[in-house]
Amino acid sequence: MQKENNPRRTRMLKMRFRRSVSAKEEEKEEEGRKTTAFAAERPDPRSPLRPLKLNRRSASWSESWLKNTTSLKNVIMAMQLGSPKESRLKPAQKTLNPNFDISDRTAQLSDQILLEILTKLPEPDRKPSALVCKRWLSLQGRLVRSVKVKDWSFVESGRVISRFPSLTQVDLVPGSLISDRNSGILLNHGGFSVPVACSGHRVFEADCDLVPGEVVDRGLSELGSGCPNLKKLVVIGASELGLLSVAEECPTLQELELHKCNDNLLRGIAACENLQVLKLVANVEGLYASVVSDIGLTILAQGCTRLVKLELSGCEGSFDGIKAIGQCCQMLEELSFCDHRMDGGWLAALSYCENLKTLRFQSCKRIECVPGPDEYLGACPALENLHLHNCQLRDKKSVRALFMVCAAAREIVFQDCWGLDNDMFRLASICRRVTFLSLEGCSLLTTEGLESVILSWKELERLRVVSCKNIKDKDISPTLSIIFSTLIDMKWRPDTKSLLPSSIVGTSLGKKGSRFFRKSRDLKFLFDAP
Repeated sequence: MQKENNPRRTRMLKMRFRRSVSAKEEEKEEEGRKTTAFAAERPDPRSPLRPLKLNRRSASWSESWLKNTTSLKNVIMAMQLGSPKESRLKPAQKTLNPNFDISDRTAQLSDQILLEILTKLPEPDRKPSALVCKRWLSLQGRLVRSVKVKDWSFVESGRVISRFPSLTQVDLVPGSLISDRNSGILLNHGGFSVPVACSGHRVFEADCDLVPGEVVDRGLSELGSGCPNLKKLVVIGASELGLLSVAEECPTLQELELHKCNDNLLRGIAACENLQVLKLVANVEGLYASVVSDIGLTILAQGCTRLVKLELSGCEGSFDGIKAIGQCCQMLEELSFCDHRMDGGWLAALSYCENLKTLRFQSCKRIECVPGPDEYLGACPALENLHLHNCQLRDKKSVRALFMVCAAAREIVFQDCWGLDNDMFRLASICRRVTFLSLEGCSLLTTEGLESVILSWKELERLRVVSCKNIKDKDISPTLSIIFSTLIDMKWRPDTKSLLPSSIVGTSLGKKGSRFFRKSRDLKFLFDAP
């Protein structure tokens, strides 16, 4: 019995021994922790946080932070890493494409693709797109082809070239006018306006100056070097050297408009080999005055042989100058005269313009002062159009000479011409091939004068009568009504009281015409709209 209990006792003793050992080890570990905690609570004499003596002032928070650089660095590091609240918000800002740039969504598009997109925009939406960013501002500047400069410093500083590198049309006239007065009266001429000096009820003269010629030449030189694809240029006050620099740098220049032009200036355009359209403005009353004579016209004819369209405004000249243009400029198709000051006999030189198709007169006080004998007035064989706008037609000899030179014309237009009465208009019957006639603002012409000329034009197809107060519906004869019925196109508005519908082809509702149509039932279809 005693022997059987020995193993059990032995096991119990071992268990007690182990418990006692583990209890001792736990007590040692507890003492070690207490010792460590006590050592941690003991202040380090080298630490900046050792307790201060009672007789000293307690340190402020700023002093403690500045002295403890280690803690300050830890705080800064924690601020850079971000708070947990911010880290929770970051996943909400992620997009489907992690490489997508949120600041500029067009950054991945090339300039060429973005330019193609901008060109598809309508013009009103294209200009505001330049306000998006600097890149779009630069790209929008590349799309601009035409600019009108109103401040010359924009040219002199080179900003016009850097801002718009692809210019093909430049107008420098508005920026070349210098004015110091703030006048409420403006004098308009062409595409620019200048203030007018006035006192009381009297208007004296245009109060403006022009940019000096040497400054204009420097601007032309910079413009030519920066815009080699320039096709149209409008300039005032330039010299021969300035035009030569543009001609050398811009071989594609096709259209040129020169204000305040003179004979010496025309030597510079001789280098423009591809020039096709040219406008010369020599004299503008109240603004400036210069002279273009036969010398300048001859230089022009010999230098610009490819001209297709020529306009002479305020220019002088005679038979020799117009003859030189006709002989040298074989491709000339349109010739315009505005307020010309030509000598007598120049009209006969138009016959040398063999390919001339359009002849236009505008604001001319006279057509010809001394026409000369009829045998010297040759006709222009290819002429098709004759236009007269705001001209004074008071001399029968000059008007008759004009119609003799334009005997082959097929379209004749009169607009606001003074002195065009029945006698003057009857001279147009010299032109037998007219197919289109336009009358506007001819208050002296009557229905009788209109009928006398129309009866002689067997090929007339279109008629336009507007604001001719002496042409009445009641004066339309049956013969004239029949002519109206054969026209292809007709606009009839001689005054506001006219009853004839302008859109109806071949109709007449006047008293005489209505009586005629009542007798003929076969012509009822003429009243039907087409």
